[in-house]
Amino acid sequence: MFDTMVPENLGEIPPGPELARVLDSLDWDRLSDYELVNVLQAQDRQVSHYQAGRAWTIDKIVQRYQAGCREDSFDFNDAVKGAACEIGAALCLTRRTAESQAGFSVELLRHRPAVFEALLFGRIDMPRARVLVDETLHVTDAIAEAALDTLLPEASGLTTGQLRRRIAKLCVDADPEAARKRYERSVADRRLELRPTCSGTADLLGLDLPPHIATSISRWIHKEARKLKNLGDDRTMDQLRADIYLDLLRRRYKGKKVTRADFGNLDIRVTGETLTGQSDESADLNGFGPVMADIARQVAESEEQLRQRWMLIDPDTRQPIDGGITRRRPTMSQRRKAEMLHPTCIHPGCRMPSVDCDIDHRQPWNEYHVTCTADLGPMCRHHHVVRHTFGWTYRSAANGDFVFTSPFGHLYTTSGQPARARAP
Repeated sequence: MFDTMVPENLGEIPPGPELARVLDSLDWDRLSDYELVNVLQAQDRQVSHYQAGRAWTIDKIVQRYQAGCREDSFDFNDAVKGAACEIGAALCLTRRTAESQAGFSVELLRHRPAVFEALLFGRIDMPRARVLVDETLHVTDAIAEAALDTLLPEASGLTTGQLRRRIAKLCVDADPEAARKRYERSVADRRLELRPTCSGTADLLGLDLPPHIATSISRWIHKEARKLKNLGDDRTMDQLRADIYLDLLRRRYKGKKVTRADFGNLDIRVTGETLTGQSDESADLNGFGPVMADIARQVAESEEQLRQRWMLIDPDTRQPIDGGITRRRPTMSQRRKAEMLHPTCIHPGCRMPSVDCDIDHRQPWNEYHVTCTADLGPMCRHHHVVRHTFGWTYRSAANGDFVFTSPFGHLYTTSGQPARARAP
């Protein structure tokens, strides 16, 4: 028998048997717009609960294989591989997938218990749990625990991309010397890989490249693609970027040699102390993420022909100075300030670099006739259209965050401080 009423305390029911019973009793076709979102959130918590239980079971299978190993030359990896054979056969998984799931479950249960607990009680989902585990494998347990203490309380409000960015910054800042060594080892292993796809196409990937060089090249390709699009080219932006990329590799793009001066802007948020060498706090390279202090200084010192835009931020407040004028279109200075204040689209979860976004007036200009930087926010074309088409609204908070209200009446907070991992 289906129930037509969604309990008012649905969001407070912990995942488990009771929540499963409530969800199974609902008549989904009779839910209101608002209730649909509440039910979706409850289902997500319940799924996380089951996935935590699944990881627990996999780790238990590994333990049984570990206990049953009879070889004197036993290695723990042998137990993982043996258990993976069992798991793969039971669930019809490839060897690589089964071993990956076994290894992750062991790491989650035995080395990241706080992450397991958050998953079990539905505070995070499996994609976030994977980021929290995978992105802390390369650091010491002490650094990992400190990062998790900071991030777990707010992880549910961050996308996996934002979460990965925060972890990277915390790990780099916690031990800059270790981060430098990891960076040097990875760059030394830089390589090009050609991967066939199931559709008969190919992926050509440059791996472990210096981030500032790769980002500047990516920015230039995007800028050239945008120029062609504005001239009426009927290819999509993705197609244009891919075609320009191939033309560059064939050394025949527009019949000219591409120099550093042709590359797009690099936008870097960095403290003065980092830039002058007084601190090793990481900087934030827009369109990429956290980079070591050395990278920021290298860009400043050696890329003379590359146009750069620096946002010097206060190491305590993280907030730059604001201003504005009374005209509809923002000045170039205002646009740059808005872009540097908010390095990405301000819509919840979006990571489109602000330099590729429209500039949105939070308060409609037709009503207030004021254009000030505090009222401006970069919004990618997709979310800009969605906002005005469906009636999303938002307001700014004192700490630089934005609180969005959806057409269904739900509130979502997006951080205006992507370069900093905020304390819980």
